[in-house]
Amino acid sequence: MNEQTPTTTPAEIPATETIEQQRYKTIAVRVEEHLHSQLQFISQLSGTTITDEIRSAIEHRISNAQEDPDLLARAQKARQEIEREAAARSAAIVGFIGQSAAAASVVKPPQSTTRSRRPSKPASGQDQRP
Repeated sequence: MNEQTPTTTPAEIPATETIEQQRYKTIAVRVEEHLHSQLQFISQLSGTTITDEIRSAIEHRISNAQEDPDLLARAQKARQEIEREAAARSAAIVGFIGQSAAAASVVKPPQSTTRSRRPSKPASGQDQRP
């Protein structure tokens, strides 16, 4: 498996990297020597690479998993939990934004679009109230 590309998050992907390069993720797998030898022999007989054989096995496993009733039930439960957590977080954000918006309107009254004139300086001897 010589096709190794560093795994990165979208924020770490350089702008010069092509979409084709972004499509693949590297998975390192350690196997015993006898499994490697057998896999290499199968790939030679099939006219493919070891990477192609591994990719095919992964695709086959995913296809089988998508038909497994137990895994599908667990996936549905996981989805429901994710949706519940997302709704709770969304409500918390709305509450937070609503509270900060209310606090901002109390602390800082809206500014007028017209300019106010400064009060004139009181004459000396007059009461100077704030």
